[in-house]
Amino acid sequence: MRVFIAGKGTISAIGNNCTESWEALHSLRSGIGRITILPTIYADALPAGEIKLSNQELADAAGMDACTSRTALISAIAAKEALRDSGIDIKKYRTGFISANTVGGMDKTEIVYSKYLEKKTDTQLTGVVHHDSGSITELVADVLGINDFVSTISTACSSSANSMMYGARLIKSNLLDVVIAGGVDSMSRFTISGFNALMILDNKPCVPCDENRNGLNLGEGAGYVVLVSERVAKDLGKNLNIILSGYANANDAFHQTASSPDGKGNFLAMTGALKMSALQPSQINYINLHGTGTKNNDLAEGLAVQKVFEKVPHCSSTKCYTGHTLGASAGVEAVYSLLSMEHSTIIPNLRFETQMKELNFAPSTSLIENIELNHMLSNSFGFGGNCSSLIFSKTSSI
Repeated sequence: MRVFIAGKGTISAIGNNCTESWEALHSLRSGIGRITILPTIYADALPAGEIKLSNQELADAAGMDACTSRTALISAIAAKEALRDSGIDIKKYRTGFISANTVGGMDKTEIVYSKYLEKKTDTQLTGVVHHDSGSITELVADVLGINDFVSTISTACSSSANSMMYGARLIKSNLLDVVIAGGVDSMSRFTISGFNALMILDNKPCVPCDENRNGLNLGEGAGYVVLVSERVAKDLGKNLNIILSGYANANDAFHQTASSPDGKGNFLAMTGALKMSALQPSQINYINLHGTGTKNNDLAEGLAVQKVFEKVPHCSSTKCYTGHTLGASAGVEAVYSLLSMEHSTIIPNLRFETQMKELNFAPSTSLIENIELNHMLSNSFGFGGNCSSLIFSKTSSI
């Protein structure tokens, strides 16, 4: 059974919807800059891909209370756009919402914790009720009106990819007809401090895949796709022609936060996705690299890529536009991959200068338009060795 893409939605530092995001990507405009919304001591020291909207502005767009966690607000905006784009009446089908995140309602917990330390009282502790990652998903599912199936995936930076895999499996097993799948993460002081402690944050806009890369920039955002069965695709009558043709998850179990030096998990994820899609490596037209900008990640991914591909196709990392949105990254980048397919355009790496000495390839550095893009591979590799790859393919329309 083929699983079709019926809709998509996203919000990030470069745009509040798909249209704005594509305009930024096509204009090679990065959203990485000074942190202005999140109160943090690192505002001037560590650039990030922050969404340029206050919580009140996000709440107005999401149709939710401004006291709600920023994570839920961002999620609702992107998920609603994806559902609108699909044109689906979810009441007609068995519909699921599978959303990924890693930070949960941490942004609210941090405020409560600070107040607790000041006053030594538990009167404000009710504010942590949505701290859990699953609670964020439930809040958004309620806004969307989905109650057939609701689940949360939290596998670090591969979370959104795994949510799409899970959704596709549920559709193929005839347990659901429609799944809104993807993920979200918002900025938090905990996240910034944690990554800073790991010494993998760049104090300048990041340069993924470059020999002189010095770390990543954090970001926030959300990205969702609407997956549908062939039957629903026929019902919609929309000439859908892109499917999730292959996917795989692998774990190299090498280290809590580092990829295996030879990219074993990355290799297994890519080859697994290719096997499911019944494609040869030479048929992939473009790779959306995980490409975080850290020394370890980019080398491990690069070595795995050149092991899979005799001739590496066009590739680039879009994290130089948005920063690393963590649990949302695979969802955001899936939407960008779909936009690239629709516009027959490859978005290049920004700020790239020097090819990595260990690799025999380099990412695209200029906009490539009017190019045939029939099969695209999108990589997402997370902490704990959790590696996932997705393949989107054009197919005969329903």
